[in-house]
This record gives sequence, C-alpha cells and structure tokens, in this order.
Amino acid sequence: QVQLVESGGGLVQAGGSLRLSCTASGRTFSPFAMGWFRQAPGKEREFVAALMWSGANTWNADSVEGRFSLSKDTAKKTMYLRLNNLKPEDTAVYYCAVQKMAHGKFDSWGQGTQVTVSS
Repeated sequence: QVQLVESGGGLVQAGGSLRLSCTASGRTFSPFAMGWFRQAPGKEREFVAALMWSGANTWNADSVEGRFSLSKDTAKKTMYLRLNNLKPEDTAVYYCAVQKMAHGKFDSWGQGTQVTVSS
C-alpha cells in the first residue's frame, strides 16, 4: 500500500512562490501518474496538475497554467509542484495522489499541506 506525504506549504504574500513536495513510501512504486489536487474552504476538491511517472507528459488546470510547474525525482519517489505568482484564490489544502493505471482513479491520498496566500 502506497503512502504519500506532502510538505512545503505555508503562508506567502500574493506574487510569492512555494515548492510543494509529495514523497511516496513503499518498496515498489511505479504508478502511471501522480497528481496534485486542492480544496479551498467550502469548495470541492479540484484538479491542479499531474505528471506521468515513467514519461514526460504533464497536465495542468487552466487556472494554474504558466504559474505552476511539475517535476519529479524518481530515485527519491518524490514529485514537486512549484507554485509561482501565487494569488489569494490559490489558498487551499493541496493533496497529492497516485493514478495506478491510465484512465484509472486517483487514490492513496496524502494528508495535505496548507497553502495560504495573503493579498
């Protein structure tokens, strides 16, 4: 069973940057993809970005295109999300999850990391 741990959240001013990390545990780790989602207070969880674990494909939500970027370190079983030019509407708890197979659901959710952007 894969366990995911997110870190890197915090409080920043609008226009600032953060880098979130998501590290997987477990002896074997070879999902189809890993993704980031976020949930703001009173709102449903929404997709932010995802990357193919064994390939180069990435996917971003329109709301973060050009501001957020993904990277990975497969040896460390870690995915990163770089958040640039943060806006108050980016305030949310950010979660990572794995997609074991193409077209499958995302699961094995982490506990989340809080990102708060002040105006």
